[in-house]
Amino acid sequence: MQSNSHDAGRRRFLTGLAGVTGALAFGKAYAAPRPVVVMTSYQGEVMDRFEAAFERAHPEYRLNILWRMPHDALPWLEKPEQGGVDVYWAASPRNFERLKKEGAWRKLGVDSAGLTDKIGKNRLADADGYFRATEMAGYGFAVNTSRLAKLGLPVPADWNDLTAPKLAGLIALPIPSRVGFAPVMVDIVLQAYGWEKGWALWSEIAGLSVLVDRGSTFVTDEIASGRAAVGLSIDFFVASAIANGSPIRFVYPGHGGINPGQIAITAGAPNPDGAQAFAAFVLSEAGQRLLADPDIRKLPVRPAVYAGLPADYPRPFVAAERGAYDYDESVGLNRLTLLGQVFDAMLIRRHGELVGLWQRLHTAEAAGKDMSAVRRELCTPPLTELEAADPALMRLYRDKVEGATTAPGDVEARWNALCDSHIARAMQGLAEAVA
Repeated sequence: MQSNSHDAGRRRFLTGLAGVTGALAFGKAYAAPRPVVVMTSYQGEVMDRFEAAFERAHPEYRLNILWRMPHDALPWLEKPEQGGVDVYWAASPRNFERLKKEGAWRKLGVDSAGLTDKIGKNRLADADGYFRATEMAGYGFAVNTSRLAKLGLPVPADWNDLTAPKLAGLIALPIPSRVGFAPVMVDIVLQAYGWEKGWALWSEIAGLSVLVDRGSTFVTDEIASGRAAVGLSIDFFVASAIANGSPIRFVYPGHGGINPGQIAITAGAPNPDGAQAFAAFVLSEAGQRLLADPDIRKLPVRPAVYAGLPADYPRPFVAAERGAYDYDESVGLNRLTLLGQVFDAMLIRRHGELVGLWQRLHTAEAAGKDMSAVRRELCTPPLTELEAADPALMRLYRDKVEGATTAPGDVEARWNALCDSHIARAMQGLAEAVA
């Protein structure tokens, strides 16, 4: 899908350039629509609908779509004159913040009437007016209800429900350092349960999981096939699968979070008027209603739009009043890549052994043995929350963006060594318990 989106974007970009060339040949006899170059990571289902609707509303403009993932978008937008891009529209909060610091944006200048600046503890608008969230993706669980029923398990309502030993090998877990949306998911749990309890929870969940890497099978495929009973994901991936007939459902946990898609106009925009028109359209009621299309199914940021949506459509602003979105993205913004690397050291690097250790621990506990010492070894992260907040350490990671790969360094080597010692002691404790 990403390749198709990239090819379609390239064709539209070249077509737009050809149109401009043709218009120049005819001179004043024909006023060609002016191009608006939009860089995005959104898939074709989203962009095709917005392109068609925007051009109907604004025939004086034509969208040229340039598809780039966040880690590819950043160097492009740091070029002189930002590579001719007018608008950046993507779900990459760190890109927007970093580029703001570099002076890459002009003020958005869109009428904010009917929009809100926050949901729960999550900001939906830049305090200085340079960018604004256009939609939200909610984190939660894709579930196969029939598979859970056969296991005698209820549908999970929150993260701690994912530690049932019957779920062994039946949780699909995206690798946070490799899958762009997943680091926020890690931080949601850490903020909701606290650093120590949060990592303990992640260790047990990881020990019951199968891993999903970038470019491999989709979480929704694992759930629909019954190979897994629960998958950790974000809502619009699951909604798209449901719209295409997958027998799964999506559950928002009691402790949730959002990944906002944001929009900004580049400081060097060749067509600032067209850029502002597109941003205004995306945030308008007409643009926001497009988000409810079954093939898109994202969460609008304009609260009034929900009144016209089906009764079963998620109501995030109502859920926020119950505390479901108390995750504070300002806390996590600079530590997300760091958390992904800690997750790798503690839970991914030796995942096969971790699975075996948790299986043996659950078996021993079912037999009435005290496994508290072994649990401590499996659940202890390689650094404290205070150490994770060290400014020097934060600087090593804060500018790395979603999906970027990093070579292990001295810091990761220390984490690996600490995690190895915890695993060795856990193995020893289990051996003594069953001796």
